[in-house]
Parts: sequence; structure tokens; C-alpha cells
Amino acid sequence: MKLELIVPVKRKQNWRGNYQLAPIGLMYVAASTPPDVEITITDEHIETINFDKPVDIVGITSMTAEINRAYEIADEYRKRGVKVVMGGIHPSTLPHEAIQHSDAVVIGEAEGVWQNVIKDFRNGGLKKFYSSKIRPSLDNMAFPRRDLVKGKKYLTKNIIQTTRGCPFSCTFCTVTNFFGNTYRYRPVKDVISEVESLDGNFIVFIDDNILANPKRAKELFTALIPYKKRWVSQSSINLAKDKEALALAEKSGCMGMFIGFESISQESLKAIKKSTNQVSSMRDSIKRIHDHGILIEGAFIFGLEEDNRDSLLRTLDFAVEMRFSAVNFFVLTPFPGTQIRAELEKEGRIIEKDWSRYNNFTVVFKPKNMTPKELQDMAIFAKQQFYSYPSIIKRHFPPKKHALASLGYNLLRRRTTTKRT
Repeated sequence: MKLELIVPVKRKQNWRGNYQLAPIGLMYVAASTPPDVEITITDEHIETINFDKPVDIVGITSMTAEINRAYEIADEYRKRGVKVVMGGIHPSTLPHEAIQHSDAVVIGEAEGVWQNVIKDFRNGGLKKFYSSKIRPSLDNMAFPRRDLVKGKKYLTKNIIQTTRGCPFSCTFCTVTNFFGNTYRYRPVKDVISEVESLDGNFIVFIDDNILANPKRAKELFTALIPYKKRWVSQSSINLAKDKEALALAEKSGCMGMFIGFESISQESLKAIKKSTNQVSSMRDSIKRIHDHGILIEGAFIFGLEEDNRDSLLRTLDFAVEMRFSAVNFFVLTPFPGTQIRAELEKEGRIIEKDWSRYNNFTVVFKPKNMTPKELQDMAIFAKQQFYSYPSIIKRHFPPKKHALASLGYNLLRRRTTTKRT
């Protein structure tokens, strides 16, 4: 039996080159597949699908922006008589849409149901929908199949997930619906065993919040220290409030954190249910993290209800002033299944239904205090200004720890400052 797992991309994004991360979701699916199945992974970020390659069944994962391409791929395989299974955030949110282009849809996490998909396929009885009634345990998880991406040009294959889920319900976020509203943790000893299995000294922990449980995070950081790895992850700004966690993160090799600030308006933060972020303490928190040699890649949302041209310019100025290593100025995107989409639909403010436009960079709704074009132009302008040479110089001199790595990343990001549609 031959299984092809596919990451769809609507267009080649050649600027990413060797900076793409290996597709850990499909590597986990592969790890859940019976060992007698022959598996290959094709990632359109870096390679081309060979539709003529003989396969028995295809699995496609997709987020919203790439779902149209995913459907194209699925339709092509089904024309050729190949069974197609779809999964990932978008198919899980809209399974009845996805089933129009596939033979089966996995709703939610694959662990616990994927084995049934393979069994039913072998028996000639695929069901339309598969979902687990309970969230899978993260104890004794099989390591993702890194051998399936060996030799492929990725920034790193050393991607580790140590937690899943989130108890918060930010109105714009899809994480809680997919992974659940509580944190689940892998045992630290299991994580360390995976670290020991890796080649190289750089690791990306892809947790949505590696500091979800500070006590457990500190246990993990402490266990990492002897391995002398360099690593990056995502965290809440609460990292700055825990001196011990900060010190251990630095000592264990943390180079940087992706942190969702979302806005510098407390009213906006309250409206999107992220009032855990306190604007009054942001500057001090950022300074504490920087003082421990940890770079920050910040994320902000453009298009919240309180936003206007002046507030977005202040956000840009704030990001430069704080000397962030990198920033993402995301346009508010009402993804299916989110509270913000329900609200905007009710108000008749959704202006775009083409899923390929739901890419975090394109305005697909009517903002409150700007026209769609004004918001789009501001998002592009902010990105261009932040990654301009004067801004890069200002943010990197005098140099901070890991300045060379940060500088190289900034020069790469300069190549993405053109308008995305």
C-alpha cells in the first residue's frame, strides 16, 4: 500500500528557499500510520507534485488560504481513481465543504482515528467523516517521521511540539477549536528523548505558548541546559513576569520568542478577549526579555475595531522603538469557525468569500474606521517601513545578542515587502 501525504501551496513562494520548516503535522500523521505502509511526503513549498506517481491513497492537510489549491489537487487525484482524505484546520472547521472534494475528512487531530482510516481503506469501506470523541493523550507520542523529509531543503527538520490546546478564546483565533480549550502537555522526559534523537544544535518548539504552565516550562528549560542547544518558540508576554523562567530560558539556549502583542490599545485587546496583555507594562516586559538575550518577533493585528490610520502608525513606531528582531503586521482575518467571523457576518461586513484571500495579509472585510483599501495600504506600508534599511539599522545597532542571525532574517524578510494578494 502506498500513501502520499501532501502540503498544498497555491503558488510557489520561492523567496522562502531554504527557510521553510518541515511539515510536522504530516510527519505526525506518518508516525501514526502502520509500518507496512509505504509513505512519501510532498510539500509544494519546495517541490512539485507528480500526479503520475503510482499511489493508492492521498492525504492532504490544509489551512484556509491554501484550501482552494488543496481541492484542485484532491479533484485531480480523484479523477485518476485515487482515494483522497483531507484534514487540517480548514477541513475540520468545514467538513461538509471538504467532503465535496474528498472521500473522507479527518476532523481534528489525527491521532486516535488515522489508524481507523487506513483500516477502513484497506477493507474498502472508507467513512465520510472521522473524529475522536476525546482529545488524544500526548504521553508516549511517536516521534514525527523526520526520515521522510531527509535531504529536503528546509531551514530545519528539528521541530518539536510539547503542548497542544489553549484555554483562552481570542475572537480571531482558530487554535482552541482545533486543539481544545485546555492545555495538554507531553512529559518532559519524552521531549528530552526526542531532543536526544535530533541531529544539529537548533530546535524550533512550535507550541502556541511554551510557557502555558510556568512550572512545567521551567522543568523543560532546566532539562535542556546540558544539551547546549539553541532554540526558539512562542510564548505569552507573561514570560517577562517570571524571573526564574527567563533565566532558565536564556541558560537553556533560547534565542528568541514569537509573542502575540496584537495591539497597543487596551480597548482593542479587551474586545478580542486578550486582556491578559497589558499595554501599560509592555515596554518593561519587552526590556526584561531583551535583557536576557532573547530576541522578540512580535505580532500585531491591523483592522481591529478601534484601529485607524494614526493608531496603526503608532503601532509601527512602537515596534521600531522596541527594537523587535522581527514583526508581523497581520491583517485581521475572519477565519471560518471564529467568533470574529460570526460577528462580521451578522453585520454584513464580509466582502470576500474566496478562501485564497484569507491569508492574514489581504483585507476581506469592511473595517470600522477605514476603507478596505486604506487598511490594506497601511498594512503594506508598515511592513515596508519596518523592514527598510534605516529601520533594520536602527533596530540592530548597537547589536544585541544573536544580532547576526536576526540581521540575516531581516534581510530575508525585506524580500517579502511587496503587496500580497
